[in-house]
Amino acid sequence: MTIIRSVRQMQQRAVRLRAQGKRIGVVPTMGALHEGHLSLIRRAARENDVVVVTMFVNPLQFGPKEDFASYPRPFARDVRLAASAGAHVIFSPAAQDMYPEGSHTTIDPGPLAQRWEGKIRPGHFRGVATVVWLLFEITQPTNAYFGQKDYQQARIIHQMIRDAHLPIRFHLCPTIREADGLAMSSRNIYLSPSHRRQAAVLRQALQQAQRGIRAGERRAEGVQRAMTQRIRSAPEARIDYVALVNAATLEPLTRVSGRVALLLAVRFGRTRLIDNLLVDVP
Repeated sequence: MTIIRSVRQMQQRAVRLRAQGKRIGVVPTMGALHEGHLSLIRRAARENDVVVVTMFVNPLQFGPKEDFASYPRPFARDVRLAASAGAHVIFSPAAQDMYPEGSHTTIDPGPLAQRWEGKIRPGHFRGVATVVWLLFEITQPTNAYFGQKDYQQARIIHQMIRDAHLPIRFHLCPTIREADGLAMSSRNIYLSPSHRRQAAVLRQALQQAQRGIRAGERRAEGVQRAMTQRIRSAPEARIDYVALVNAATLEPLTRVSGRVALLLAVRFGRTRLIDNLLVDVP
């Protein structure tokens, strides 16, 4: 296991590996690793010669009232977990190395970023797209691995790879869940015991919507109403959005057809959780 802090050193290592014909798999993270991240690392280890795990809490994707300063950073623990899952290199740069004084260039993620998370968190996806582009340029991956839990983010990154003709294979990997169905997230540690119990309602709402679709419900409004009612059964849940969208464009639908994505964002106290489910409609 090698820990690299310098952008230049990581670039040099990546160039040497590619010159040797090595396949590089990259798993971009902000640290605070959980089983969801580890599942991505394990898959990358099966499919590549070298696995690079990036650990960088990206200031560009946090709003002024968000949790950048308090975001968990258990670096030593993360290194141990990543190594146990098969990582070969940890790339963990300082913000001033990623964004030197005078840096101005950012990536506009386009229409995929304008709704849902993008509307509630202005500038968030510009920060995500910018940092992922930089990480790709620095680590030179053959394959890149992202979790489905952050579905809108994953769609934006996949579109960026396609639009820029980047020679990178994008892999969308399944959401890893707790025993009660809650999607694993680094922010779950913020939940109080009461909120943690109530948060299981998110997965239940998605599953209820899926059952309705499979039973023949084709009105998006009906599907969304069922999800909303289920979430509101949790007394302290506050809904940011519940949506049924085209899985490719993220545009809202009125009729359920093709591949659809069920999206939701819900707050419990100060903790904001997102989740989703993809459904193929015959």
